[in-house]
Amino acid sequence: MDLNSDVGESFGNWRMPDEQMVEVVSSANIACGFHAGDPLTIRSTAAKAAQNGVAIGAHVGYRDLPGFGRRFIDYDLKELSADVLYQLGALEAMARAAGSRISYVKPHGALYNTIVTHQDQAKAVIDTIAEYNSELPVLLLPGGYALDYAREQGLRGVAEAFADRAYNPDGSLTSRRQEGSVLHNVDQVVENMLRLAQDGVLIAHDGTRIETEAESICTHGDTQGSVEMARAVREALIAAGIEIRSFAA
Repeated sequence: MDLNSDVGESFGNWRMPDEQMVEVVSSANIACGFHAGDPLTIRSTAAKAAQNGVAIGAHVGYRDLPGFGRRFIDYDLKELSADVLYQLGALEAMARAAGSRISYVKPHGALYNTIVTHQDQAKAVIDTIAEYNSELPVLLLPGGYALDYAREQGLRGVAEAFADRAYNPDGSLTSRRQEGSVLHNVDQVVENMLRLAQDGVLIAHDGTRIETEAESICTHGDTQGSVEMARAVREALIAAGIEIRSFAA
C-alpha cells in the first residue's frame, strides 16, 4: 500500500509540516505554486523527498492562491491545459535539481473533485499529462470520469482513498462545508484504513459500505495533526504485515 500526502504547500510565513510528513509517506504530492507553495518551499520539499527516497508527484491545481485551490474555476480549456503544463514543468525543474524526477501526477482540491464528473476539464487535464509524459501515472478518485478517461487514453490511473475525509454513500468526498467532513479521531482513521487495506472497503458517513480499488492512502498536509495521523496509519499497516511502498516506485 502506498501512503501519500499533499506537501510543499507552505507559503511565505504560512508554514505546513512538509519536512516531517515527507519522512512518513512513500509518495509526496508537491504543490506547483498555483494553489500553494512558493519556489523555495517547493524546491526544499523536493530535495527532502529525494533525500528520503520518496516518489515525487506533481500536485497540479487551479490558479487560486487565496482560495487554496479549493474553489471551482470555469476555465477556458486551453488555459487550463496550459496551466497544468506550466506546473508540470516548474516542478520537474525542482525535482531534477534535487537529483530526482516527477514520478506521477495528482490534481489538487477543486480541480481533483471537478474532474470526477466534469468531462471537458477532465479531458483537458488528462490529455495534457499524456502530452507531457504518457508514462506518468495519475492519482485520482475511484469511480470518477477522470480515472476512466485516463485509462482509456493508455495512462496508468491509480485509485486512492482519503484517511482524513468523510465519504458520501456514492463514494464521493463529503463537502468540506459540511460538519464532520474532515476526520480527526486517529483511532477511527486507523481502523478505517486497516479495513481498506485488508478488505477493500470504506465506510460512508451514514454507515454504507463502499467497495474500492484504492492503491494509495492520502492524508492532507493541512489537516490538524496530519503527521501524527499518517504515522499512526503507517505503523498500523506495517504491524498488520502490509508493505508500504509507492505505486510509482
